[in-house]
Amino acid sequence: MTTTKQAYQEKLEAQLREVEAQIAKWRAEARESQADARIEYEQQLTSLEQQRDDLRAKLDAENKVGEGAWQDLKAGLEEAWHDLKNAVDDTAKRFR
Repeated sequence: MTTTKQAYQEKLEAQLREVEAQIAKWRAEARESQADARIEYEQQLTSLEQQRDDLRAKLDAENKVGEGAWQDLKAGLEEAWHDLKNAVDDTAKRFR
């Protein structure tokens, strides 16, 4: 039976994979951009990747705690996900 913790982790992992795919797509588009736009895109994507890495580190830390203690870490994960999602949405607007 899947626990609440497992279900949450699987959902967050799926969302992270979607973000990673979007970043890869934008990286490919950035390589095709003019030099000045490419620099801006690269900076934005590097920032997104750092936020993604931070979220992944928090998720990895959560994996190491027990079922009861993970609720304490969940709020931090939710905040990190919210920040990353907002950054992805902002980047999407810039790449249009």
